[in-house]
Amino acid sequence: MTETEFLNVSDAILERIEAACDDASADIDPHRQGNVLELEFEDGSKIIVNRHAANQELWIAAKHGGFHYRLQDGQWRSTREEGEFFADLAHAITLHGGEPFQFAG
Repeated sequence: MTETEFLNVSDAILERIEAACDDASADIDPHRQGNVLELEFEDGSKIIVNRHAANQELWIAAKHGGFHYRLQDGQWRSTREEGEFFADLAHAITLHGGEPFQFAG
């Protein structure tokens, strides 16, 4: 994938996350600045999602750890362990927000 393609794909992913947070029943306040999306929760905790263009990776930083994902066979898979980006992010949002969260199809 070219850098431009990666930037377009990752922009769409960040927009998908923002929309899902806006639709969630939990109190999640998304703030986007450039390539960084900060999700702030009612208790003041935060999850940071950003893209790393040089490695063509998406990164998640949450209170339970930091995670890196790379596109493999059409899915954003963890570079260090088993895991898929949207499932892992939904799990992190559930932990921070205290309510079940998932991304629609």
